[in-house]
Amino acid sequence: CVTLDVQAACRDTTVTQELLKEGFHRDLLVKVELGEDAGGCAVAAQMRLPPGIYVDPYELATLQQHNLTKAVLFPDVVDVEAPEYLARALVLLLFLEPDARCSRCFRAAVPVHARYHRPARGTHEASVVLESPEVLLCCCHSHLSAECWEPAEVDTPCSSDTSSPCQWHTAKHRPAYEESMLRVPVGLREHSSLVCALTLLTTGLCSGLILAAACKYGHFS
Repeated sequence: CVTLDVQAACRDTTVTQELLKEGFHRDLLVKVELGEDAGGCAVAAQMRLPPGIYVDPYELATLQQHNLTKAVLFPDVVDVEAPEYLARALVLLLFLEPDARCSRCFRAAVPVHARYHRPARGTHEASVVLESPEVLLCCCHSHLSAECWEPAEVDTPCSSDTSSPCQWHTAKHRPAYEESMLRVPVGLREHSSLVCALTLLTTGLCSGLILAAACKYGHFS
């Protein structure tokens, strides 16, 4: 009975994420509806991005300069040219903004980019699974219910605009969130020989044309 009472008092926080646009360059929209009023608290979504997808730190810095997105990326150095099989996972702490249409609702969007994957056999697509974000609250001037929230190990301030420390909290009774799926186009492994042959042929032809032009129009002393 005690467990049921605690779960009833701690109403679930709902989280939805949506991938906007098409192709390799998308926008990830995160929407959160808290189970209780959190006036005066900072709300953030902590996302673990698998190696198949990344956030460009230079693009993120530009967005933050224009006050369009507030986020912290771990690590803050990202190889944006690496393919999926040579990349590593990232952690993104995305600060959410209040939704004017709902007092307990928050939302934010961030650009994400898919990485190139290895060619696959028998399929034109690779799947990148995005786990549901973890909702975090940072209440520097108010207190959260100990039955519903517990301290989280997040070493970052309550806002991306300040360096003062703050204690983040995460929900104790986390509901079953849904995952999102990003499908990335990949080449067929069966075409590897054909692609290599055409690449070598094209490279040789272009090199020959450049050499012929250099011999015809070049001035050699």
